[in-house]
Amino acid sequence: MAVELGRFGVWHGPQHWGPELAAGLEQAGYGALWLGASPDAGLRDAEVLLASTNSVAVGTSIVNMWKSPAADVAASYHRLEEEHPGRFLLGVGIGHPERTGEYRSPYRTILDYLDELDDAKVPADRRALAALGPKVLQVAGSRTAGALPYLTTPEHTREARRTLGGGVLLAPEQKVVLETDDEIARSTGRDYLASYLQLSNYRSNLKRLGFTDHDLDDGGSDKLVDALVLHGSAVEIAEGLHAHLEAGADHVAIQQLGREGIDLLPGYEALATVLQ
Repeated sequence: MAVELGRFGVWHGPQHWGPELAAGLEQAGYGALWLGASPDAGLRDAEVLLASTNSVAVGTSIVNMWKSPAADVAASYHRLEEEHPGRFLLGVGIGHPERTGEYRSPYRTILDYLDELDDAKVPADRRALAALGPKVLQVAGSRTAGALPYLTTPEHTREARRTLGGGVLLAPEQKVVLETDDEIARSTGRDYLASYLQLSNYRSNLKRLGFTDHDLDDGGSDKLVDALVLHGSAVEIAEGLHAHLEAGADHVAIQQLGREGIDLLPGYEALATVLQ
């Protein structure tokens, strides 16, 4: 049984999540809550999100294959499925060589990990794979419910859909800043993008999309920042989110950026009103 995600969800690392935000987003009508930043194998943070809500889907984006043994992750999956049947989607991925001490063949590691999940009876349609390039996208389509691209554009979504074909989940993440001042919004976006633009996996993918080293270096060009971080009014941002759906996405995971300590819920409620 596939997990129902709806058209839009919300993506954040565990430091931003809490019971009040989770419940508020469910009330606002979002279809899925995504737990980012490599959740550990116990999936306790995902369990908190599930327990704080009634019916909204919860997914991981993503459990790092290098850090979390497949057998332990599978045991956690079955625990969550027993406690909250039909609501949890296990997102897994390979991570980045710059952040991994022991980095073997990524492609072989992905296949071996999925084999272990098969052996542990984690259904293929209840898991998804972080995927950017064509080769891993094909694995996502054949071995899982589909792909969870991160740090991409509608152009990538269009290419990913061509690779995946129809009937396969495609759920990209998209960063947004609810700010109509371009310079303030770009500054917020650049601060967040800085560490990601140092990672080879993301740089290679962005170059496939036509960006250059000039775009990627020194905090990112305006062109790059505007493509990766939508900003403006709720109506303007909604147009950019719908561009992913028009390009072939089934679901878009929205990540709202802002200053430290900001209450995220009002911004998401404003977006939800426009998106619905």
